[in-house]
Amino acid sequence: MARPRSSGYGDQRELILAQAADLFARQGYAGTSMNEVAAACGVSKPALYHYVRDKHELLALICEEHIARLRELVQVVATQAQAEALDARSHLHRLILAFVEAYADAQHEHRVLTEDERHLGSAERERVLTGQREVVAAFARLVSAQRPDALAGDLAKPLTMLLFGMINWMFTWLRPGGRLSHADMAPLVAELFIGGLAALPSAQLSPNDNPRRPQT
Repeated sequence: MARPRSSGYGDQRELILAQAADLFARQGYAGTSMNEVAAACGVSKPALYHYVRDKHELLALICEEHIARLRELVQVVATQAQAEALDARSHLHRLILAFVEAYADAQHEHRVLTEDERHLGSAERERVLTGQREVVAAFARLVSAQRPDALAGDLAKPLTMLLFGMINWMFTWLRPGGRLSHADMAPLVAELFIGGLAALPSAQLSPNDNPRRPQT
């Protein structure tokens, strides 16, 4: 019979994932040993294996749980938007704020996902990609609703990826404790992006269009 888990099992597991994410983000997945993870967590290496099978499982859990939190955040904001009868613009604005501010507490996890996803197995990578697609699709629906007259064809998704380009790489230059915080940047990102959508001309080429290159 399996040994029952202690009341603090979940807290200790979260600590292990957080410390591992910190180490992977700073040193890289390949450059971090389980001995270092155990030391950072203040536990013995045998105790560490009570919570995770190996370093590969640590990486998978960090990536999958990060995406799971983002998916949950999409649902939380959608529930709020429905309860408050928000229009599409306000819904998207709130979702952008929520994501930028959430990344402030998940910079290590996001960096690991960005830089070390290639070390995942095929099944693990597919689970992560499925979650990412769901998040992107939720944003793309709201993006499309801003300007249905301008977003022809499949433009909503490329524009959504431009938005994520603004958000995803913020960790490379926005340093903790600096003059600007994620909370400072969140409304700027939202206003820049949504304002840019409002400035789009009514007629836009579909990504499937292939206009003739002009003669020079």
